[in-house]
Amino acid sequence: MGPLEIILGIIIIALAAVLIALVLLQSGKDKRLSGTIAGAAETFFAKGKSKTRDKILARITTVMSFVFVILVVVLYIAVA
Repeated sequence: MGPLEIILGIIIIALAAVLIALVLLQSGKDKRLSGTIAGAAETFFAKGKSKTRDKILARITTVMSFVFVILVVVLYIAVA
């Protein structure tokens, strides 16, 4: 196993941890349960910020997922 595989493996593990965190930070479709657990009292003004935050998190998650898949394919090609 060469240094390229080790570096890519470490990057993939770190990226997987970041992806898990990003998914957990997003609010679910069912607001009742997540609001109960988080204890968030949504006001009129907080609703818009939540949607914006969720959109940003969704975009970041999509980009990170794409990068993750590309790195896994590159690592597979490098090892094979």
